Amino acid sequence: MPRMTDKMIDSGDPFPSLEVDRAGGGKISLPGDLSGDWGVVLLYRGHW
Repeated sequence: MPRMTDKMIDSGDPFPSLEVDRAGGGKISLPGDLSGDWGVVLLYRGHW
């Protein structure tokens, strides 16, 4: 996975494009798969 060297996201900044695996299978593309003004995404690192 590439490392981000850019600045942190600040309030009002657009969310960067991101695609992650879903726990139940498939993928979710952010921010495209979220609709509306607000969205919550929980990221879990899984078992190491």
